[in-house]
Parts: sequence; structure tokens; C-alpha cells
Amino acid sequence: MKFLITGTAGFIGFHLSRRLLADGHQVVGIDNFSNYYDVTLKEARNAVLEKHGNGFKVVRISLEDGDAVNSAWQDAEPDVVVHLAAQAGVRYSIDHPEAYVSSNLVGTFNVLEAARRFKPSHLLAASTSSAYGANTKMPFRETDQAVHPLTLYAATKSATELMGHSYSHLFGIPTTFFRFFTVYGPWGRPDMALFKFTKAILANQPIEVFGHGNMSRDFTFVDDLVESIVRLARAIPGGAPVAGDTLSPVAAYRLVNIGGGAPSSLMDYIGELERALGRQAEKTFLPMQDGDVAATYASANLLEALTAYKPSTPISVGVPAFVAWYREHYGV
Repeated sequence: MKFLITGTAGFIGFHLSRRLLADGHQVVGIDNFSNYYDVTLKEARNAVLEKHGNGFKVVRISLEDGDAVNSAWQDAEPDVVVHLAAQAGVRYSIDHPEAYVSSNLVGTFNVLEAARRFKPSHLLAASTSSAYGANTKMPFRETDQAVHPLTLYAATKSATELMGHSYSHLFGIPTTFFRFFTVYGPWGRPDMALFKFTKAILANQPIEVFGHGNMSRDFTFVDDLVESIVRLARAIPGGAPVAGDTLSPVAAYRLVNIGGGAPSSLMDYIGELERALGRQAEKTFLPMQDGDVAATYASANLLEALTAYKPSTPISVGVPAFVAWYREHYGV
């Protein structure tokens, strides 16, 4: 099949593209190689994908350029589109809100407009567990009301879910949005905790532990996430709903959590990192930051009902896998 994937130089887009190429599919990527974090890491990911030869092509454009998106889409003639590109980062959104409006809202609008013109068999798009905002009922279920976002990042991602539903309803686009839960693994983002902690510990520098360490996350290993997306790509919305479904009554649209439903404490996460590195971290305990939440915990019931699969890699396996990649990639 032909896949169009936005954000192929990003952490998740890279892993998904590599898996699809290994499975024999063709991938056209869209990425603007933004400097939000180290561009050399993005170029290194892209170089790995380009080793697949004619199976992979990247178009270096920004999603905010609607004409360029339409042109790339028309040339690619994709069967399935996976929209992953976005301005990420909860904390960055507090100081740089304009980046989230242009990338997440305008960029997603242009993707939806292209889907309107050149209808794919399935449009899939990434949202976030941050959409649950101030919710405290655990685990987070897709059918829960989520109307109290704590950051503009979360607000923009929630808005894209609603935009996607409207386009699915009006223009008959089969659409699946998925909410990610703290994805980690090899080739991860330098602005995320695991990468920052690893770099600091190896440099004998202290790590900043927010919330005084009293936080937990439904950590999702990237290979599990990719497997979930690949399976969801085949689960095109329509037909009879399954138990706990979010299938819209007026559109071929569905919202799905991608998380394992097994949260781990932040201190256990750090403990696994210390074991993998063979050294203890010097910890500076700080209050919780603005826009952060004490815990995330996904219900994986709908994902499992649709795909017969849910993420299950424990942090005792996933964290050492990241450390092994980090040591090899940076020669540490």
C-alpha cells in the first residue's frame, strides 16, 4: 500500500515509517525538519529511512503551506494517511503558544482539506493523553468528557479531534484519531524526560524531578505504539460498533487511546534508568510544573477490542533499549 505520513523525521513518524517500509509498503513523508530540537537527530532518522531506496520519499515542506500539502498529496496518491506532525511539548506551549496555533491547528486544517479533495481509504491522526486535562477519574476512557485542557497544547490537539469529526461527517472521510500516552524508546525526543535524564546522569549532572517524584505515567514503548497504529490502519471506522466504542453516530469517525493501561511511578522509571546506566542519579526534587498532571492511566479496552492487541512492554525492557541506543548513537 501507499502511505503518506506527516512528521517522518520525528520520533514516532520515523518508527512507523521504518516498520511500514520493512513490511513492504511505500511511504511518502512530509516534514519541515523544524529546529524545535536537534535537527541533526532528525536528519539521522531520515537517513535511515532513505536506505530503503525507492520505497521512501520525503517532501520537505511545512503543513502550514496548504498548496504544498495539496501538491505533495496529489503526487503521492496515498491509500492511507497518518498525520503525526505537530508542535509537541506541554511546557513549551506556555511560552510559545503561537507555534501550536500555526502547526497544530492550521497544519491539521490543511491536511483535512487535502483529505477532502483526495479522499484516502483511511485517515489516521495523532492526539494526546493531555486532552483529558483536569480529569481525575482513572483509567481515562475515550467516552469520558474531556473539556478542561490545562495547556494550549492540549487545547489544540482536542480541537483537531473535533475538526476531524466535522470533516469526516461532511465529506465522508473514514477517520481515526488516537490519543498517545507518554511514548518513549530508541531515537526519542531530546526534550523528553528519559533523554534528558540519560544525558545528565552520564555527564554526572543532577536531574530535575518534578512533582517531588510523586507522579505516574502510562509509559508506552514506541514499538508497541507502532504495532497499534499498523493494526488500527486496518480497522476502518464503519459497520457495527464494538463494546465501549467511540464510533460516531453521524460519521465514519472513531477516537482510540493507545496506552497499555499499566501506569508506572516516575521514581520506578528513574530506577530502571539507573540500573540500565549502572549509576545513581543525583536528584533535585521540585514542585509540579504548570500544565502538568499527577497521573495518566489509559483504558486500553477499545484498542484491544479493535485490534486484539495492547501495549505491554514493561519499562524494565523499554528503558534499557533506549539506553543501548543512546550509547551506540552518541558513542558514550
